[in-house]
Amino acid sequence: MKAIGAEVTERAGSRVAVTLNGVRAIFHRPHPKPTTRKGAVDAVRPFLENTGIKP
Repeated sequence: MKAIGAEVTERAGSRVAVTLNGVRAIFHRPHPKPTTRKGAVDAVRPFLENTGIKP
């Protein structure tokens, strides 16, 4: 996210706030394993679309 200009802020627990083009979303870091589930990846698409980034 940082590579496309997003501001990433650590929140409580495993939460991470991401702000891009005035749109903010909260995501959860995967734990205890470093792999991300499909549902978490799917949550990123609407966030990016709301910021004006299209696939």
